[in-house]
Order: sequence, then structure tokens, then C-alpha cells
Amino acid sequence: MKRLTALLASACAALLYAAVALVSPHHAAAATLTEVTNFGANPGNLRMYVYVPNNVQPNPPIVLAMHPCGGSGPSFSSSSEFPSLADRYGFVAIFPSASKKANCFDNWSDASKMRGGQTDPVSLMSMVTYTEQQYHGDPNRVFATGSSSGAMMTNAMLALYPEVFKAGAAFMGVPFTCFPNEAAYQPGGNSAPCVGKTAQQWGDLVRNANPSYRGPWPRMQLWHGTNDTVVAYSELEEEVKQWTNVHGLSQTPTSTTTPQAGWNLRRYADASGSVKVEAYSIQGAGHSLPASGMAAVAIQFFGLTGASPSPGPTVSPSPTPTVTPTGAPCRVIYTANTWNNGFTADVTITNRGATAINGWTVTWTWPGNQQVGNAWNATVTQSGAQVTARNVSYNGTIAPGAGTSFGFQAGYSGTNTAPSQFTLNGTICAIT
Repeated sequence: MKRLTALLASACAALLYAAVALVSPHHAAAATLTEVTNFGANPGNLRMYVYVPNNVQPNPPIVLAMHPCGGSGPSFSSSSEFPSLADRYGFVAIFPSASKKANCFDNWSDASKMRGGQTDPVSLMSMVTYTEQQYHGDPNRVFATGSSSGAMMTNAMLALYPEVFKAGAAFMGVPFTCFPNEAAYQPGGNSAPCVGKTAQQWGDLVRNANPSYRGPWPRMQLWHGTNDTVVAYSELEEEVKQWTNVHGLSQTPTSTTTPQAGWNLRRYADASGSVKVEAYSIQGAGHSLPASGMAAVAIQFFGLTGASPSPGPTVSPSPTPTVTPTGAPCRVIYTANTWNNGFTADVTITNRGATAINGWTVTWTWPGNQQVGNAWNATVTQSGAQVTARNVSYNGTIAPGAGTSFGFQAGYSGTNTAPSQFTLNGTICAIT
């Protein structure tokens, strides 16, 4: 046990910065990480910290962000990009602190694998419910993410409460029910408890946690470094097996791309083209995720970047288009979030005409060498510099005055200049 504590604490130490100071133990003030006490049932003896940005949405999404072993809610807040993303997109972030050995979230007890079990998942659900009630959080936009032990708990929360969480992003995790007991909770150098099951066996473990639940199941994004010696890289494949099986998908990806150097992405979509599972292999990375830019990709996967109340300084708005016809029947808002040789972008289409649009195709031409790697809420193809985005099954109709959004991830070299013109079903749109 001492070996586990020392191993996990030392492995996670590089991820942590100095903890932010604690403030009022009551409701959180805007743009301040604040501890909340008396948030409800707390059998896991966890502590709750909440970050409410100044530009919080009226009914904000909720992101439950969980730290690795050896960490805390404040340290994960200060060392991750989730608070700055909350500032940019107006969601509320919950940063819980674990209390068990080496400050790990309980992913080993029988209670942790049971809906309503008297341990950490119940405490975390109390935090989500409290946030919905006190901050008017949107129950239809609740998400979970975490690193290492927090990633393991991300898998657990989506499995135990699939009707609550719409999606998750797990950085360096293991499948739900990986560890049979506390003695087996030794991810460093001991991956045996978490490999060897078939996809069907892993999927059944999720389904058996909610035998009466019929879906829809949460979408899952999975990340792992190929040189991780604390939580073995092989665990990524076990997670992929579990969540593709839960969604009834083949383990053969529907697409494979390299969004940027060293990032290998596999995507698993259903028959309608909706991506249910993503798996990122980060070449050469150890037990050190999420690294710069990865949290933004997770938030994009959650679908929280389509309506930014107050874009941060790294978001580049589109330039004035070369053609902006007066009274154009459509409007496009293009917003890019750029990092070294890669970026994600949101495209929002608004129907300014008098009749509904039934089925849409958006096209544009890159002014540089941008290359789209993957997309969500649209089927995107690229030929040379020309890009075509088509609606998927659930968002093909745009009523008059209404809009819809899609996004994508891409790579580039040189300058990431925004497109100067977009067309919708062959008609040039205004750009704002």
C-alpha cells in the first residue's frame, strides 16, 4: 500500500501547482474558485469547489472536473485550462477533492460500482444536483472529465448515471469496474486487473450497473500517452472496447486522423455519422495529461463552444468577408481556437430567410494549407483547399430566424487565416 501511495503521489506531482486559497464556505462568487459546504449527501467525505465565471450563462452547462491521485480540487483548477475555458464559454466547473488514500477517488470498492453506493459517486452526484439548484445549471448539459484517478471516476460516473451525463473526457483512465478491490488498486506496473476482457464483457459491466436503462448512453472521449508507465497505455484499448460496445459499435474506427503532430485520433460513429467515441493516442507522452490545448478539445467534444458569451483572447474571429451581400439569406459566425500547428473551430449558421431550410451544405475555401482532421455535428470532407460540411441526421432543418452549429479540428502550418467566404446551399452568406 505504501508503494502505491508513493508511486501515485510522485507520478501526479508534476501535474500540480500550488493550491489556490480557500475563500467563503458558502456560495461561490463569480470568477472565484470557492468551497461549498453542506451540498448534500456526502458519504465519500469529499470537498466541493465551484468556479462560476463572470459571464456565466443564464442556465449554464456543468463540467465536473476531477483531479489525479495526490491532487485536490484547487490544484486541478489552478493547473488545468478548465477555468479559462469556463471564462470563455460561460459554463460552471465543479472541482471536487478526494479524501481516500493518496487523495484518490474511490474506483475500487464494491460501493463505487453500484448506483447509489455509499461512497464517492454519490457525493459527486450531490455536487451536480446542488449546482443545478443553486446556479440554475442546465440538467441537459452535464459533463464529466478528469485525469488519472479522476479519469477512472469519469468512466464510473457515466456508467452509473448515464441519464445525467451527456458526455465525458477521460485522460489516462481505465474502464469502469477495472479494479476488483482495494488491494488491486495499483495501476503502476500492475495492469492485469484491467486487461483481458472482451468488448462484450466490458459493455455488460456498464449495462449491469443500470439494467433497466435503455439509453441514450453518454458519448466518451478517451486520451492516453503511449509512454505512460503509471496507468498502462494498454488501458486505452480496454476503455475503447467498453464504450464502443455500450454504443453498439464496431471496434473498427470509422475514421483515423492525426489532428496535430503526435496526436493519433480514432473516431467511432454510428450509422447516422454521429461520433459516439473518440480515442486519442499521444505519442511519447507519459503520465502527464491533459497537456496544453487538450482541455479545449474536450470542451469542444462536449458541444460547449457553439455559443461563446465572451471569447477569450486566443479566439480569432473571422475577418471581414470579401463578399457580404446586402440582405443575405444566411449568416455565418466562424470562431477558431488556435494552438501550435492545430486549431478547433466553431461554425454557426443562421437562417435569415422566411422559409425553413431542409438539408444544408456549407462550403468554404481555405486561404492557407489548413487540413480538417475530424468534425462534429456535421459530415465534413475536404478536396484540396475546398471544404464541404453537410448536416447529419438530427440537425438538417433550420427554421427561419434559427441557427445550428458544427465544429471541427484541423492542422496547419504558417498562418491560420480564416476563410473569407462561406456559402449555404450555394448562396453566399454574410459573415459576422
